[in-house]
Amino acid sequence: MTPLTHWLPGAVYRDGMTLTQLPVLDLSLADDPATAADFRAELRRVTHEIGFFYLTGHGLPDAEFSRIIDTAQRFFALPEADKLAIENTNSPHFRGYTRTGGERTRGKVDWREQIDIGPERAPVAEPVHDYDHLTGPNQYPKALPELREVTDSWHARLSEVGNRLLSEWALSLGQSADHFAEAFATDPESFIKIVRYPAAEDDTVTQGVGEHRDGGTLTLLYPQPGTTGLQVLTDDGWIDADPIPNSFVVNIGKLLEVATDGYLKATVHRVLPTKPGEDRISIPFFFNPALSSQLPPVELPAEFAEQARGVSVDELDALYSVYGENAFMSRVRSHPNVAEKFYPEHVSTTP
Repeated sequence: MTPLTHWLPGAVYRDGMTLTQLPVLDLSLADDPATAADFRAELRRVTHEIGFFYLTGHGLPDAEFSRIIDTAQRFFALPEADKLAIENTNSPHFRGYTRTGGERTRGKVDWREQIDIGPERAPVAEPVHDYDHLTGPNQYPKALPELREVTDSWHARLSEVGNRLLSEWALSLGQSADHFAEAFATDPESFIKIVRYPAAEDDTVTQGVGEHRDGGTLTLLYPQPGTTGLQVLTDDGWIDADPIPNSFVVNIGKLLEVATDGYLKATVHRVLPTKPGEDRISIPFFFNPALSSQLPPVELPAEFAEQARGVSVDELDALYSVYGENAFMSRVRSHPNVAEKFYPEHVSTTP
């Protein structure tokens, strides 16, 4: 990694040198002509150098955060039979409930349970591409009908935040505000994970989620306040990204890294196992374009182009230009039980 060369806005340092907390950016500053340019410069600098930050000033009422956490807790408190009735092994679209230990990162078991909820659409009648299989309906528990309304609202509100951030990034990189808009104009494939990290059963549990970089455009994460576990790899090593109430942890996905030739950084992160006697909820929203699309490349101004690092090379996670190709292979790797049932031809060739 390239060492940080100056102070980052809103970040916390130890001994004036070592980064100990992610920067905090206030999106409301982009609304004021007097502060908009400074906000964009900070957004560009932070995501060039770290790739992660806290976001305040996003416009969501505090009640929305309380409601999504409360709904998540009620979902995970359902009887096991109610959750397994919507298990993702019922869905060729990788939607629904994943039991604890049912997901993998780089082939190793992640110690969490979750429900995946994407755009509600009819299945593709005659699939042409593998990624066409990702389009389809969600699975909702009959015992918690309000889950759909709550997550639909969350999806709509966070899509607005995601679109706003993309506009600000485009402007900060010398592009028009709508530079990325076309890729998201029709059937964007953003989705929600509602995750519970239970306490580790024993010493064999080594990760809540293993080290990885997100494969989409950007992630808006709301971790339950008062909990800990997410860590981000910086030039100073691993640092904790503990929750700030009613604020998001935002990170760059690999599609933005590719579009900017590595000027913006998709950063490695992980989640540690939950400590005995603890329990935590985390809700990532993955803001992504249409499955058939790719982000348009950014022709960087010369002063930024000379700082572009090129795209990170990862021999275990090849990048394709079309988002859906990345998304489908990611699901196959992460959910081998679903893949073995519906797409066995892909399992043996997937790391």
